Amino acid sequence: MGRNPMLVREVFDYLWENKAWWLAPALITLLIVGALLAAGQSSALSPFVYAMI
Repeated sequence: MGRNPMLVREVFDYLWENKAWWLAPALITLLIVGALLAAGQSSALSPFVYAMI
């Protein structure tokens, strides 16, 4: 699953045009949780990710 730079750009443009900066913390939190889940699936980082949660 590749990263879609256009989607990231569209989300940023939406936040900028609609002054919806209150969505930024929610999106950042979702990105962090998603990264932790991806790293915790089956990698050498798994023990460290589980220790943080």
